[in-house]
Amino acid sequence: MAQGGHTTVIQRVLERRAQKPPTTEEGTTATVAVMVRVLPPPKALLAFQEAPLRGYMERRIRPDQLDFESVADESEALRRFTAEFRAVVLTDNPELIRKLRAQSAARAPYIVYVAEVDEAAERETGLAAGADASIGRRVSDREFDAQIGAARRIAELEAVLRITLAENRKLSATDDLTRVASRRFFGKHFPREVDRAGRYGRALSLILCDIDHFKRINDTLGHSAGDDILRQFGPRLQRGLRAGVDWVARIGGEEFAVVMPETAYEAALEVARKLRAGIAHTPFKVDKKGIDVTASFGLCGLDQVPARESHLAQRVLKIADAALYRSKNDGRNRVTATHLKTKS
Repeated sequence: MAQGGHTTVIQRVLERRAQKPPTTEEGTTATVAVMVRVLPPPKALLAFQEAPLRGYMERRIRPDQLDFESVADESEALRRFTAEFRAVVLTDNPELIRKLRAQSAARAPYIVYVAEVDEAAERETGLAAGADASIGRRVSDREFDAQIGAARRIAELEAVLRITLAENRKLSATDDLTRVASRRFFGKHFPREVDRAGRYGRALSLILCDIDHFKRINDTLGHSAGDDILRQFGPRLQRGLRAGVDWVARIGGEEFAVVMPETAYEAALEVARKLRAGIAHTPFKVDKKGIDVTASFGLCGLDQVPARESHLAQRVLKIADAALYRSKNDGRNRVTATHLKTKS
């Protein structure tokens, strides 16, 4: 996960741009989905006493399922687990399971017992020792993947819960007025999206948009009308995006960010144009009256995010911000885009 200086810099940029810190709530479905997606694969430990079974299991687990290490010796497995927590353990050793369960650690792993024979009595041996799930060594690929998928989901949700509990005094996830992600959530999780894209060599695009002449709206119609428009604006953006993948954050008074994982420049530019048209062509409802609103957009798109490039999230934010200001200076109600090409 992204930590350190570049996260702090982004946070400072956003704080300067915000009119006031929003009041927020945590734990919404959308923000949890983002947190789960940006996590790397859970760390796992494979501890199999038999070399053929160990090699077989190593081949069955894909790198995108679990980030695993494999050992044969029980004492070595305990040593590695003590040195670094592993969220998932697969083993054919009931005694190792009992010893792991006997540890008074703050976190408990999800343990899958692999039985010698795929019979109820054999599988129950692992469950009795303390395993969370038990399968036979010759289980079908479909069932095996389902068991590994369940282990991964539980490990990921535990990690999200732990992160949320650790950050709940400083991280407000949802903007109270607009019900999209908050400025603070963006400051934390946009760098993590960039890191995730770089880890897998995927595309990523960022759109910044700003409601045109918003002060004039407040001055002529009142702040309650401005709030009504803001309440509609964020959800309208979200409806034009992929559910559960793209996400919107309010990062200033009338400024929003749209994060599009695995979306390259050309596709993101098309999305930005559709979002602009969707705002401009459909009036907003204020006191049962239609109010025409436009917004300016700035895009920074990458076709392939490079791995381990320092301060890349900060750079993408600045480029999108500069594009947004060009749209404002060139007459508003338009999209300005920058195709960021980096060395792979």
